[in-house]
Amino acid sequence: MTAFLQALASGLALGAIYGLIALGFNITYATTKTFNFGQGAFLVPGSLVGVSLLLLAAGKPHFGNLSQQEMTLAAYGLATVASVVVVGAIGVALYYCAIKPFVGAGGLNWVLSTIGFGIIMQNTALAIWGPASIAVPSPLGSEVWRIAGAGIRPQEVLIAVVAVAVMIGLDIVLRKTRFGKALRAVAFNPQAAAIVGINVETIVILAFVISSGLAGLAGILIAPITTASVFIGLGIALKAFSAAIVGGLTSPRGCMLGGFLLGVVEALVGLWRAEMREITIFLLIIVVLVVRPGGLMGARSVEKI
Repeated sequence: MTAFLQALASGLALGAIYGLIALGFNITYATTKTFNFGQGAFLVPGSLVGVSLLLLAAGKPHFGNLSQQEMTLAAYGLATVASVVVVGAIGVALYYCAIKPFVGAGGLNWVLSTIGFGIIMQNTALAIWGPASIAVPSPLGSEVWRIAGAGIRPQEVLIAVVAVAVMIGLDIVLRKTRFGKALRAVAFNPQAAAIVGINVETIVILAFVISSGLAGLAGILIAPITTASVFIGLGIALKAFSAAIVGGLTSPRGCMLGGFLLGVVEALVGLWRAEMREITIFLLIIVVLVVRPGGLMGARSVEKI
């Protein structure tokens, strides 16, 4: 029972990261019908920029090790905001360089362009920070909390709390605010949205800023668990994309559900046999797509002839 609770806690924390990134896939797909296949590379500046700012604030070079005393909750919060802003700004560059030239043009050129943008960004980070990973202390300390006998790291709790708060906040924004209504209008019919006075391009750019910012947030949140590294993102982004497909790419809530589902399944199966995690996850994806092609909470597409 203790091992089950421990795996469940780890799975929820990992699933929260998947959900955040999956939500980013949902937002860009809704507005432009494209994905950022380089989304994993956006976790790299998300983690490394924040850590470097903390190092510079401590009077150290941008690459090195942080001590626990130098990692306070306030400093970590400011570094997180800075990471989200920087990575969100990179999302604007992504839109103009790799998405805009291909929107509405048909074909799949944007697939290669987004992958290429991610590779350029990852190799730029490699030139700045090098290949070595940076161990990042948690702002809540390294002491393991005991809940019903299960050992839970404070950073896992922080990840789950922050991710759920962001997801709920974004869900409210998308459903209740003028921006959210404008975004949904652009997603439904960009031409009609433009006719009623919505600046479609501004909405699309903001969608890419939010999507990239979510990846940046995921990067700095998970750094104290996985370390900050140039190679942090690919595997996580692949699982997050799978989570979006399972939950329903057209549904923000479905993407969140898919993230938590995959995180928990991965952790619980890993408790049994670690080598079965990937097999189970992708079998689950196949089964879900056979039963519900649009994902668990995705909208059914109806074609009239």
